[in-house]
Amino acid sequence: MARRPISMMSAAADATRVLGQQIRQARHEREWTAIDLAERLGVSPTTVHAIETGAPGTAIGTVLNAAVLTGVPLFGVEDKAELARMRHRGEERLSLIGQRVRPPKLKDDDGDLDF
Repeated sequence: MARRPISMMSAAADATRVLGQQIRQARHEREWTAIDLAERLGVSPTTVHAIETGAPGTAIGTVLNAAVLTGVPLFGVEDKAELARMRHRGEERLSLIGQRVRPPKLKDDDGDLDF
């Protein structure tokens, strides 16, 4: 079964292209070929090309691994320990949020609850 093309919002498409450009630039600074990066990532050179051009169907984990391998900062953070602290703070905040979101109960014209 063929995968459906992913329709991306403009800002998301720009972000994937920018990250891909940063990865490509960092790869060149390390004097790595696309094949070198592909071997380090465990993917094909075609996947590296997809990452570097911002193709929307590339797995986010693969893209982020490419960024880490080439030294591209994620979320504007260069220090890996700071990124771990950010993750921990996010987990703490999310633990304070309820597990389920329930829609508000609606009342009909008589003031009775509608289910």
